[in-house]
Amino acid sequence: MPKKSLEPGTRFHLSDLDLKAKIDEQDYRARRKAALDQLVQIQLATRHADRRALIVFEGWDAAGKGGTIRHLTSVLDPRAFAVWPIAAPSAEDQGKHYLYRFWTKLPARKTIAIFDRSWYGRVLVERVDGFATPSEWQRAYDEINAFEKMLTDDGAPIIKIFLHISAGEQLNRFQARLENPVKRWKLTEDDLRNRAKRADYEKAVEDMFFYTSPAHAPWHVIASEQKALGRVQALEAIADRLSQGLDLTPPPASEKVVRAIEKERAAAKAHRSSTGKKKKPAT
Repeated sequence: MPKKSLEPGTRFHLSDLDLKAKIDEQDYRARRKAALDQLVQIQLATRHADRRALIVFEGWDAAGKGGTIRHLTSVLDPRAFAVWPIAAPSAEDQGKHYLYRFWTKLPARKTIAIFDRSWYGRVLVERVDGFATPSEWQRAYDEINAFEKMLTDDGAPIIKIFLHISAGEQLNRFQARLENPVKRWKLTEDDLRNRAKRADYEKAVEDMFFYTSPAHAPWHVIASEQKALGRVQALEAIADRLSQGLDLTPPPASEKVVRAIEKERAAAKAHRSSTGKKKKPAT
């Protein structure tokens, strides 16, 4: 089982995910194209339906979040989506409720917001590293569920993706980043410190799954040990969720635009005809 869509009230352990599953190149290319083609239709339909949507990525460092987002956005109209890479809160944000900075990044109508990490930092890094007290991160589960319920009740679907890789594969990717001058900047001391707390993070992640997978916004846990398989499964999960309740039929052309074009074409034709009848000047 390289992918699992979680149901409310069920415990899921990361060790139950099949990290050995793979996909061949031909299957990957076909499935990737189908998913991306559908996502183009989804973005168009989202705009036409005056709807908005949220895509949330969480996962281990080097699990493939950034790469998946690059593939996802490669086919979308950049005017109708925003990608929000989430880092530690600023000094100003720390003086406000932790959800405040996410309220300011919610998508406008007709657009899609993509979060590279999210408000779940409250129950992950802030819990593990002690930036939030036990009472703060424990009550955050209900706060987050209420936050997401308000959004989905308002017509904004949410798809939540967690990309999972083994500790060994993560170390291999860290080494590859270190040896690649173009990607070296991605590797930080924090990434290495977090590896030492992996057991604590696994417990926090599994608790997050258990407490924040309501029917309106369940987690989709995806094996990303093979980047290609993780990427295509994430794209398919996003397309499947965001297409629900959405008419993907291309909208008809505006009658006003059709009439305007016909008028312009008729005027252009008349101009060509009148120009063609003029006598050439004598030489």
